[in-house]
Amino acid sequence: MNSQQPLDPHSLGRVHFIGMGGAGMSAVARLLLAREVAVSGSDAKDSPGLRQLESLGAEVFVGQRAENVSGAATVVVSTAIKEDNPELAAARESGLRVLHRSEALAAAMHGRHVIAVAGTHGKTTTSAMTAVALRTAGLDPSWAIGAHVADLGANAGFGAGEWFVAEADESDGSFMAYHPRVAVVTNVEADHLDHYGSTEAFFEAFDAFSDTIREGGVLVACADDAGAAGLARRRRERGGAVLSYGVHPEADVVVSAIVPAGTGSTCRLSFTAGGEPRTARLTLAVPGAHNVADAAGAFTAGLAAGADPERLIAGLAGFHGSARRFDLKGERRGVRVFDDYAHHPTEVAAALAAARDVAQGHRVLAIFQPHLYSRTREFAEPFCRALEAADFACVTDVFGAREQPEPGITGATITDHASGDRVLSTPSADEAIAAVVDRAESGDVVMTVGAGDVTALGPRVLAALARH
Repeated sequence: MNSQQPLDPHSLGRVHFIGMGGAGMSAVARLLLAREVAVSGSDAKDSPGLRQLESLGAEVFVGQRAENVSGAATVVVSTAIKEDNPELAAARESGLRVLHRSEALAAAMHGRHVIAVAGTHGKTTTSAMTAVALRTAGLDPSWAIGAHVADLGANAGFGAGEWFVAEADESDGSFMAYHPRVAVVTNVEADHLDHYGSTEAFFEAFDAFSDTIREGGVLVACADDAGAAGLARRRRERGGAVLSYGVHPEADVVVSAIVPAGTGSTCRLSFTAGGEPRTARLTLAVPGAHNVADAAGAFTAGLAAGADPERLIAGLAGFHGSARRFDLKGERRGVRVFDDYAHHPTEVAAALAAARDVAQGHRVLAIFQPHLYSRTREFAEPFCRALEAADFACVTDVFGAREQPEPGITGATITDHASGDRVLSTPSADEAIAAVVDRAESGDVVMTVGAGDVTALGPRVLAALARH
């Protein structure tokens, strides 16, 4: 992925987005429109997101045809766009500049100090928390995040302040494009091996990411994660600045006294501000130790940006989550149904641990949809061990996304590692819903978990509970 210095957005001419309705692409289009860049874009289907961009001034095409790129100087694609796409083929033939979405986002950030939030897990929540906290602290940041954030009103926005908070996606190496002033790394744990090929190559990519930090900038790293702590150690050895956070007693921001509190939690933060040691109590409206860790990362990033600690804590206390991150879908017959994007064993374990806190002695029931055949194959047993934290879990068929099916890789690839009947293969959504609803009692928590279309099952579970 291109790691050259970002382009000035006003040098791009008219920018055409192929697949503009997607969450990541629409965010960048929104930002370029805010910077008064001419924008057009297409998608295979119409959507409210497309129409919202049209209301902001974008020219919108439903359906993808070669003539849609006429008049554009720059074309933006994501990794999902194939070379035989008619618009991309026409752009190549005409010699137009073609940018990856990350390069277009880097252009949208031009002239701002960037806080880039990376990591195998937690980057969406940490970047959302950082943006909300900085806004509460009066810094009026811009932001681009991989999910809708209710407290910000959108997944992207352009503020008047000097800071820009961006979720930095490592899945395809595109996080090299941003050249941040502050780089946050929540954790480094092997994933996306379909792209990187090996665990070693994945870890090396994070070292390369830390090398893109601007001179005088800082790496903010979680001291509790072996991968992030190793990254921090290597950066220090190269003479780079590091701020750490976590429950580790030698972290720069130490988290202690974590107490679950209903659908939230509280903790104590110990840190240095203005040269003086300080402690503060942080109350969060979102549950789970993983959210406490994300909040500590956001707080540390805010300190690095020069924000007032007390106002950062007030901002974090007012954070109410982002879409598909422990997202309450509703309650029927005393059973609460939540949806979560977790799609790696560590994320699944964290989501179920948070559900256990919220259930307060009642049971946790889960419907899990594996995401990608390669990930299911690589992490089948760890997925099963993570799901065993639930009282009962169903595993549906794999959501293949960009991948073609692999012979023999199904949801049962995970459940084959189960001992007993707590983690079962239920290939269809109907089977999974019926199995969970038959077992659910008042006070229980039901989780729909995964990065695919399992997110649509929450309303169906609620409807089935109402009928049961």
